[in-house]
Amino acid sequence: MLAEIVLLCAMHAPNEIRNRKPAYPIGAPLSGLLRSIDRAQQLPVAYHDLLRHEGLLAQRDAQGRETLWTTVMLLPAELEDMHERLVHLYQMIVADGRMVDHLRVASIDFCAYGNSQPFRIKILNQINDNHDYYYIKKADASRVYGLELEHMLSPNRINYLVDGDTLVEEHIIGVPGDDFIRNPEHYGGNLNPVRLSKEFVKFNERCFARLLGDMRAYNFVVDVIQDFDQVQYRLRSIDFDQQCHEGRHRIYLPQFYKENLPFVQFARRHIDGESAIQYSNEELALLRKRYRLSQARLEELLAVMAKDKISTQAHVHQLAAELAAMHGVPALAACRSMGGLLGKHLKLRLGLE
Repeated sequence: MLAEIVLLCAMHAPNEIRNRKPAYPIGAPLSGLLRSIDRAQQLPVAYHDLLRHEGLLAQRDAQGRETLWTTVMLLPAELEDMHERLVHLYQMIVADGRMVDHLRVASIDFCAYGNSQPFRIKILNQINDNHDYYYIKKADASRVYGLELEHMLSPNRINYLVDGDTLVEEHIIGVPGDDFIRNPEHYGGNLNPVRLSKEFVKFNERCFARLLGDMRAYNFVVDVIQDFDQVQYRLRSIDFDQQCHEGRHRIYLPQFYKENLPFVQFARRHIDGESAIQYSNEELALLRKRYRLSQARLEELLAVMAKDKISTQAHVHQLAAELAAMHGVPALAACRSMGGLLGKHLKLRLGLE
């Protein structure tokens, strides 16, 4: 896909999401599915529990500039109990609830920016000073569908849990895409421009095949993986709110965001169109394999999704018409739900129909 239209990027207006996406509740069918796959469990901490804090302190970066994150100050009477419950919740995410005694909460941060308004919990291992993070967010059906699709269709496994209106996610390791591309030589050393360009093509294809939108550079990270004589790269989504919501098909192509133009320009310098087509086809082949390995669970999810409301009818009609024209399949325009549309688009894109 990138090879077919990347040269036209400068001729079109960049992608722009004009309106903030509303949160969609998790209905009974999706809740039932999540319980059947152990994603829905009773959690020791709910999102609204963390809203009962004493105050917020602004956080600053190394240059002294205020960031989007603030430090949460808990009420003294609730501090010890809340920390115990947060450690328990962390162990549910990473170790199926198996308890150890040497973990503690190092900090609790809050970000009011974005749809999910997350709390970020820093967990410290007191034996070796190693630390990890996880996130507590407002639950949203779109995001849950996005997380589950990521788990089944990407090269990455995702750990998350849901309880009512609370969503808990593990931390996804990597350098924010916008930071990375400003100075890629700084991260990991021995920059391999062809491999980085190849991964951007593959990431572009993965997002489009499963209709994940808003993949601007700050909504994905670059995981730098040391090979025995070089480096590999993995681009990983960290924001799944825009799963199957917008009506324009270009929203699901990361190459069209102005924030991603440095990645596009980088790829154009280091690989040609023929190589880009090759890498896109390689990713489609991998997606077909992932689809078949998870077919029963994936199609059960798509069936629930087809009956759920995660977008407006105007967006559904627009996207159905655009994808029908792109695939050359007029019947696609008759789809009346984002879940149904995704199921048909995915099979057409992967050559399974």
